Amino acid sequence: MREEEKKQPSQNFLKRRWAYPAIYLASAAIIITGILWYQAGNDVNEKAKDYSYDGVPTDNEFNQPAEEVNRSLENFVMPVSSPEDTVIEKQFYDTEASAEEQEAALVVYGNMYYPNQGVDISKDGKEFDVLAAMSGTVTKVQEDSLLGNTIEIEHSKGIVTRYQSVKDFEVAVGDVVEQGQAIAKAGKSLFNEEAGVHVHFEIRKADVAVNPMEYFNKSLATLQEAQLEDKKVSGEQPDAAAAEENAVEDQASENKATEDKATEDKATEEKDAAEENKSTEENKSTEEKQDQAKPKQESKDNADVKDEE
Repeated sequence: MREEEKKQPSQNFLKRRWAYPAIYLASAAIIITGILWYQAGNDVNEKAKDYSYDGVPTDNEFNQPAEEVNRSLENFVMPVSSPEDTVIEKQFYDTEASAEEQEAALVVYGNMYYPNQGVDISKDGKEFDVLAAMSGTVTKVQEDSLLGNTIEIEHSKGIVTRYQSVKDFEVAVGDVVEQGQAIAKAGKSLFNEEAGVHVHFEIRKADVAVNPMEYFNKSLATLQEAQLEDKKVSGEQPDAAAAEENAVEDQASENKATEDKATEDKATEEKDAAEENKSTEENKSTEEKQDQAKPKQESKDNADVKDEE
């Protein structure tokens, strides 16, 4: 009797007209909620994979920021392997250096003096690979008969490294290079023939050359924070065309000076020869007069002797 009383409420509930519709609606609500929750989870995962965050793909997702972070952690290094085996053929022209050091940092070309805008590095006259001093993007690859070819790599806005007197390019404009990557080989230049096989290396900020020796093993941020208003060195390297024109003019002036000197020497020789001939003729004339006077003197002497007798 008691069991029948316990079952009666549930049986009474199911017998009601709205019981089954209510159960159906509740089940449907639970199922729909589950479906919506599942779809919402998938949308979150898809958004997590969308690195542009706004649904619009960018040209270089994450690569550029990652490169900037890597570069900020890098330090400038010498553009060669085994720096301990290198020789600095000519130092950077420092406006704050002594007069002797400044004179040693001058490059003589075409009867003109140019302050060295970087350092000239060699390995006892041997050919060697030129390496990127820091990761960056190649912005210039140019052949130059005077300076010996040029490569420029940009590392941050306004900060570049320049490599001159190189040959056998291994990079092109637009290439992204890593620190220590070979970009060319050391060569020679007409501008600084005394250095032999070498690489001319510069570090520039806003086109102002700085002393590379002061920034080796220092970060990009150090140069970014540096104040360079009073550091600019006057007297840029010569332009190839202008330098060739000056060299032609210098050669013409030298040839003219040589011709003038040769003309002057010839005139001097002719004058000396004329004076010598004149002196010889005068001496000859004097001797002839003496010879003519000698018989007369002898005749007079003989006459004097006869009178005495």
